[in-house]
Amino acid sequence: MGDREGPGPYHVCVKVSTRGDYASRALLSLALHIDGPGPTSVRDIADRTGLPQPYLEQILLALKGAGLVRSKRGVGGGYVLARPASEITLGEIVSAVDGPIVAGDFGNPHENGACDHEGQCVLLVVWSEVGEHMRSHLDSFTLGDMVSRAQGTALPMAPLT
Repeated sequence: MGDREGPGPYHVCVKVSTRGDYASRALLSLALHIDGPGPTSVRDIADRTGLPQPYLEQILLALKGAGLVRSKRGVGGGYVLARPASEITLGEIVSAVDGPIVAGDFGNPHENGACDHEGQCVLLVVWSEVGEHMRSHLDSFTLGDMVSRAQGTALPMAPLT
C-alpha cells in the first residue's frame, strides 16, 4: 500500500452540500421549538444554530418555495414548518435546496445498451443506482426522527452496511 494516506481504492465519498446541511439544521431547529409561541425569526434560528443569517435567509426562501416552511411577515413574524416534522424527510430538505439527489451529473444510461464510449452505459447504471440509494437513505429519516435523537429519546443509529 505504500505511504499513501486516505481511504482505500473502493472508498466512495458522497457529500451533502453546505446548503443541504444548513437547511436541515434550520428545520431541525424549528422542529425542536415547535411548541413556541409563534413563528421563529431568522435571527433566532441563526442564533440557535450558529448559521450566518444572510445565507440562512436565502435557504429559508428556497425551503418556503418547496413548501417545507411557511412564513409570516411583520412584528412577531418568522417561519414555521409547513407540515408535521414526522412528514418531512431529510431527502426532501436536501432536494429543496440542492436539486435532485444524484451521485454525479453524468446523464442517464442510454437505451438498449447503445453507448457513445466503451463501458459508459455500465457505469451510468451504477451511478444511477448510487444516487437512488442516497435518495432512499435520506428519505428514510424524518425531522421527527432527528428531534427524537436530539432529545435523546431515540434508539442509537445502526451502522451503515
